[in-house]
Amino acid sequence: MANLTNDGMIRPELWPNSGFQLLERDDAGRLVVTNGFLAAYLGRPELAPVAESCDAERALHASLLDDPTRAVGADELAALADADARENYGVLLGFRDRLLTAGTVEGCYLGLFQGGDVTLPRLFIDQMAHVIVRNILDDVTDPFQARAGELFFREQTATVAEGGILLGDTEIIEMLATTAGMGSLGQLVSESGIKPKQVDLDVLQPETADTYWDRNERFDTVLDLTFARPGLDALSRVLEAWIAHFIEAKVNIQPVQKIDDEHWVWHVGLDSEASSLLNDLYEDNEVDEDRMLRVLSLFRLEFEDASLMRSDIAGRPVYLGLSMTEGKKVRLKPQNLLVNLPLAPES
Repeated sequence: MANLTNDGMIRPELWPNSGFQLLERDDAGRLVVTNGFLAAYLGRPELAPVAESCDAERALHASLLDDPTRAVGADELAALADADARENYGVLLGFRDRLLTAGTVEGCYLGLFQGGDVTLPRLFIDQMAHVIVRNILDDVTDPFQARAGELFFREQTATVAEGGILLGDTEIIEMLATTAGMGSLGQLVSESGIKPKQVDLDVLQPETADTYWDRNERFDTVLDLTFARPGLDALSRVLEAWIAHFIEAKVNIQPVQKIDDEHWVWHVGLDSEASSLLNDLYEDNEVDEDRMLRVLSLFRLEFEDASLMRSDIAGRPVYLGLSMTEGKKVRLKPQNLLVNLPLAPES
């Protein structure tokens, strides 16, 4: 059955360039690594041969396109004349080997953070989160949830004014600030000293939210994360789905305006800023007003099955926080929900 938008139209493919269609699902709904998925990385500009590429680089690229899983010896990499090419292939092959060892994208992602030695470039981490969220949202027809899913793999810039919280994609905002959405022409205008015309991004509203689908891979809509608005509820639902997908635990997440709990026992920051701030609040350390003002959202998380929690705090809520940096950037770390929740030890 096709997924339908609110106005009864068939929902367009979500994030078609995520790589989701190149993967397969196992019986648990996890994404199984395929040759097609691995081969797609060879088309990236960092790896595709150029006019200056040596014969050894061209041969390596062609052989990996033919068999993306084949072993590559250190001598083959050393034979590449270009130092950048040697480094790029080394990084890609390291990532490939992690994926093949884990078997699924989810297994690779989770193992990376459970191991604690995160040396993989953020590009690959974001790409894994991208395709995993795409998998989670496969049957979702709510455009607010799809837009909230972008926070899992793309940095946002916050605008806070008159009690409202708006999040726009940082890359798109910076591009429009330079070019006013006019591409290279806008760049030339900017460099000439003429200020480009302001281009406003569209804020998703309930009555127009379905416009998201036809532009979903442009990342050019704004999510209203204000308390009691659909965007914040949507983010809560995606966070719930993320946890359920990885650790098979049903949780209920609800936004709250403050933490008013004399028996506060556990919290998880959804980003570095929030982690630090919640730690200080929990330990009764002084927190200045500027840091408090950077808190965008707070949430209360409860497990449906308390037996999945550590026995000493089973049944107690877990508080979550999302903050922006001093420069108003929001960088969600969804991995924090996988490694920092108070789960019972596996038997």
